[in-house]
Amino acid sequence: MADTQPPEPTPMPTPARGSDTDPDEQLRDDEGHLVLRSPEQFKALGHPLRHRMVNVLRQRPATLRQLAQALEMSKGTIGYHVRVLREAGLVRLTETRQVRGGTEQYFALVSPSFKLHQDAEVGPEFLINAALGEMLPPQPGQASPTMLRHLWLTDAEAHALATRLRELTAEPHPADPAHGRAYGLLVSLFRADVPNLPPDDAP
Repeated sequence: MADTQPPEPTPMPTPARGSDTDPDEQLRDDEGHLVLRSPEQFKALGHPLRHRMVNVLRQRPATLRQLAQALEMSKGTIGYHVRVLREAGLVRLTETRQVRGGTEQYFALVSPSFKLHQDAEVGPEFLINAALGEMLPPQPGQASPTMLRHLWLTDAEAHALATRLRELTAEPHPADPAHGRAYGLLVSLFRADVPNLPPDDAP
């Protein structure tokens, strides 16, 4: 599935035009995150292969052939799932390049990061299930801690911690994704169903 012939030089990539949803018309927050709200978006992302495809495209734009090679799937299968992601407004055709034997199309995410709308039909469980689907069994020598802890915070402290966590998770993807391994980071600050004990009046 790998490209076996070098591309012919072209002056500039051709901007893509087609039926893709205009990224400027997508709902975004103040930080530029694509805000997910429609059932079509969640249905598209709910498929395990399409979820993996989105993670691959976070590294850089790619062709169908490159995606097929990375995901070890047929080009036809990849083409179908890319179409579903495009129709949901998550992926767009970003450029075309002339190569020997034809034209290659490069696909990219409309935004490097997504965020759930507060009125979305799904909730945090959508992200938790996505993380569970990504998790690989830990191998000897690899860092893979998963912990659950509880903190007692005031509302102001919780908001301050949420801001710090957003800043920590805003690191850009590396310029060279081939360096190192991919690790997932699931960050969730949530109100826990843990009642407070009354004061201990015992002497």
